[in-house]
Amino acid sequence: MLRRLIVIVTAAILFSNSLTLAQTKKPKPPDKFPPSPLEITTPDPLLPRLPNDKEPLTLQERQNLEPALDALNQEAAAKLQAGEPVAALEIWNRELRLRRFLGSFAEVQALSRVGAIAWNQNDAQEVQYITQRLQAIQKQAQSQKTTAQIDLELWRSLGQAYQNVRSPKLALEAYDQVLLVVRQQQDTTAVVETLKIIGELHLSWFDYPKAAPIYEELLSLATSQGERLNEVTYLQRLTYIYEQSQQLQQSLNVLNKLVEIYINENNLTEIPGLKLAIASDYESLAKKDPNLLLEAFKNYQEAYTTAWQLQEYVRAGEALQKLIALYRSQGQTDEALQASQILVQTQAQAANFYGMMQAYDQIGQLYLERKEFPQALTAFQKGLELAQQLKHEEAYFTGQIKKLSKANF
Repeated sequence: MLRRLIVIVTAAILFSNSLTLAQTKKPKPPDKFPPSPLEITTPDPLLPRLPNDKEPLTLQERQNLEPALDALNQEAAAKLQAGEPVAALEIWNRELRLRRFLGSFAEVQALSRVGAIAWNQNDAQEVQYITQRLQAIQKQAQSQKTTAQIDLELWRSLGQAYQNVRSPKLALEAYDQVLLVVRQQQDTTAVVETLKIIGELHLSWFDYPKAAPIYEELLSLATSQGERLNEVTYLQRLTYIYEQSQQLQQSLNVLNKLVEIYINENNLTEIPGLKLAIASDYESLAKKDPNLLLEAFKNYQEAYTTAWQLQEYVRAGEALQKLIALYRSQGQTDEALQASQILVQTQAQAANFYGMMQAYDQIGQLYLERKEFPQALTAFQKGLELAQQLKHEEAYFTGQIKKLSKANF
């Protein structure tokens, strides 16, 4: 009996110890990404020996390897086309592992190509592997200390590859390196091309504060070289950038430059739209400085006048509507009424019957503010005639007329 009790107690102690041990050994969390297939070092039939710095590929080995890797790329593309993305990426990864032995530039180009495919396939793991490999190549390239040793084509290729895997910050690092070198080389053409890429990258990620100085520099270069077409293009980009970032004074500077250019070229078609934008900026700035309201009025009027002369009646109507709203906000009812009467004529020229109906409603409301009820009634009646033709808002105008008909003028 005692022996049996000893066995039971011993078993309980052992069980307790094993349980404690199991609790203390917590399972390791799984890696976010498995080991990269691009780092596998298993020998490949296409490359029986692994080259190194002391014994790189011979010319004959390169000539044999390049077409074989091109064939792998085609095979992978065919697999993807056949609806086998996993098998396709396995083949592409094999190609990428071997491409590195043809040099960094060849490898980066291949990584860029496969990276774009992986992104389109929503394969986050593959994108991660490729990005990591690109960073490793970049780190190696950064070890080059002097400008003369920097491989510009490699850095440009790195920038494009990072774009393909949607890593804008890394892409910008690569293009900044390119820009640094081409500036030192005083290669103006390359500077412009690199700045354009950097600017587009900032814009694609809505980084307007960083995009602005890039396009300002491009504008300065275009102006100094007399490139009028590029100058206009960069001014238009800056207009958009400053509008999006609410930098109104900078926006005004750019818009006025565009107006000056178009007037000098006798290209008045663009003027109404620019004047509307200028007036809008002044109207916003007038919230802090009321004296700027005069500039807003002036530019809305110029937008209307130019549009009317060009027979752009839709744009003329837009300018009048903005002008009327501004008059009303300042309590200038007489001026708002006068502009509204002109708006009716403008909308008639544009054959915009809906716009005419709205203009009559606006006139009616303005007369109501002035307590000139007969004139208001007339305006609402004209609005009703148009509403009946359009079969739209008839009940509204009928209601307004009934209210006024019951009133004692």
